[in-house]
Amino acid sequence: MKQLWVKVRILCLVSGATAQNLRIAFLFVTCHLMLATLVHADEISSKAAIVMEASTGRVLYGKNPNLRLPPASTTKLMTAMVVLDRLDINDTVTISERASNVSPVKANFKAGEKVTVETLLYAALIKSANDAALALAEAVAGSEERFAGLMNQKVLALGLSDTRFINSTGLPGEGQYTTAYDLARMMRHALRYPLIREVINTRASRVTTEDGRSIFLKNSNKLLWADDSVLGGKTGYTRKAGHCLVCVGEHDREMVIVALLGSPSRDRLWKESEDLLEKGSAIIDGRENPVLYFTRADYTSAIKEASYKAGNSIGKRSSKKTMIKKSGSQKNRKIFGGEGKKVKGSKNKLHVKSKRAKSQSYVREDNSPVNKRGMVGTRGEGNKG
Repeated sequence: MKQLWVKVRILCLVSGATAQNLRIAFLFVTCHLMLATLVHADEISSKAAIVMEASTGRVLYGKNPNLRLPPASTTKLMTAMVVLDRLDINDTVTISERASNVSPVKANFKAGEKVTVETLLYAALIKSANDAALALAEAVAGSEERFAGLMNQKVLALGLSDTRFINSTGLPGEGQYTTAYDLARMMRHALRYPLIREVINTRASRVTTEDGRSIFLKNSNKLLWADDSVLGGKTGYTRKAGHCLVCVGEHDREMVIVALLGSPSRDRLWKESEDLLEKGSAIIDGRENPVLYFTRADYTSAIKEASYKAGNSIGKRSSKKTMIKKSGSQKNRKIFGGEGKKVKGSKNKLHVKSKRAKSQSYVREDNSPVNKRGMVGTRGEGNKG
């Protein structure tokens, strides 16, 4: 792109360009940038996606990183962190009637069975078992509602300003949401827990209850079989959320985190995850530039849904207005620092390239990285992890 602009300037100078010619040249370069952005937009069918350098938190690539969407079973990453903050992995948990009867996916623990916290964590993170996640929530807080409060305390402590949980499983419900950016940061923090790193990198495992009953667990993350550079991840699916994944890969000793929300199919989810891991590696190597853009269509659909629900809740206080960020708003144009702070200073001035009906792209004038430092579903709808 830099070479293109230099060529245009030389052409104008040699030909004795007028101010009008220079304006035409500028429009030509701008249109070239827009077309490049649209190519990026067409590559990813997920509603939101992000690529992050794990060591610094630097954003390498993003599509709608602030768009609030249902997290599905990626929720269980936060569940695991809250559990490990409060329980010993060798503690014993008794499976409740409610946990044994929760909606699928399940590991099929039976009411009254006794299992260790470690066993339940393996079931929750490998098989995405809802019965295991609910049993852990009850063991920590006595009820899932109180456990959700602890999850949201953790959310605040991590500075995840666009995330809120209402349960431990990721099963759909009003007021539960996250963003691709927050989900990537969640994974970045989860990697500090040795057990989580071990479990999410496990392809299959066999666990036992205290009475000796054996349960086979197969990881729902197929990338573990397809790509040896993938170190683990957490999948999610509900009809409302679509297919979701947050995963981590390794490139030349640098870990790259990819988060996708709202993919239309499992096949697209796997392909786009691998593509984005490769894109992250290319950006780290300097073969590609970081890019961040927003698509109006995805934001518009979210705004319409929020407006409809607000209109049907007359007399009730609604948090939807604060949940949705319009594409043209200043809040939507924030550039992410190491922990979500806005980048300041003239060197961080942004180019803003946009097309009204399509997308907006945000990159620095010098094409440097963004930061050098670094839902409502139907009742009974299950999640498939």
